[in-house]
Amino acid sequence: MSRVHAVRVHKVGGPEELRYEQVEVGSPGPGEARVRHTAIGLNFTDIHFRTGRYPLAQFPHVIGMEAAGMVEEVGPGVTEVAVGDRVAYASEKPRAYAEATVMPIARLVRIPDCLDDETAAAAILKGLTAQYLIRGAYRIAAGETILIHAAAGGVGLIMC
Repeated sequence: MSRVHAVRVHKVGGPEELRYEQVEVGSPGPGEARVRHTAIGLNFTDIHFRTGRYPLAQFPHVIGMEAAGMVEEVGPGVTEVAVGDRVAYASEKPRAYAEATVMPIARLVRIPDCLDDETAAAAILKGLTAQYLIRGAYRIAAGETILIHAAAGGVGLIMC
């Protein structure tokens, strides 16, 4: 266990409910790695969790869905990533607004040398959403035209 700083909410509300506090971060177990964050992505989803539009499992809670950083410890048997690897993730539950967190390795992707941490952290959740929309929800074929609403947002900018 180690202590890190994190931004947490203790109840739903506006930005005044955000608290910068120390929290415990455990050691990674099998299939996990602890990531020391160097950048986090900011999303409308984070606002929805803070305001209660999307429910949080418990309070207080660290919010934030995507980040980039360096692997600082791996769990037993983990070979997919190593200490010192630069990685990014989009989380299945809020936890990114912290100096470090423990993540399932299945959520981690290595950051290529040509990409800085800030871009990786800002683009992964929105990029995965864009990929799903144009490859999963509906596979766009050559010659088709699609209309992208809200093209000024993160997902729309990636798709255009």
